[in-house]
Amino acid sequence: MSTPHAGHRTVSVFAGVLLAGTALAAPAVASDHQAGPAPQSAQAVQSPLAAYAQGRVIAHPSLNVRKSPNTDYKPIGSIPYGTIIDLECKTNGELVDGNPRWYLLKRGGWVAARWVENVNGKTPKWC
Repeated sequence: MSTPHAGHRTVSVFAGVLLAGTALAAPAVASDHQAGPAPQSAQAVQSPLAAYAQGRVIAHPSLNVRKSPNTDYKPIGSIPYGTIIDLECKTNGELVDGNPRWYLLKRGGWVAARWVENVNGKTPKWC
């Protein structure tokens, strides 16, 4: 039996997932290859098991956060394009590009839903 060359080593990795208090393990195989950083979409998205709705900012270069669901209020902050945000609830407000929906952020403040893409399959409850 020969010894594998360093460039051909294979490492077996076990990944565990915790579901309802039960750990499930599945084998995975990885080589010596160093993968580059994952695409932003893979890095940023949280588990679909999250209890809350999440969205990705699609406004360039950023999305304004407001005190109320209306553009009459000055922005109280902004969130950069591509950022994953936690959504508390939704309501109807001023139309933005034909969309009346606004999201209340978990951290506070309102953003126009027109500029948020839902990412974890959950939609926010009504406020």
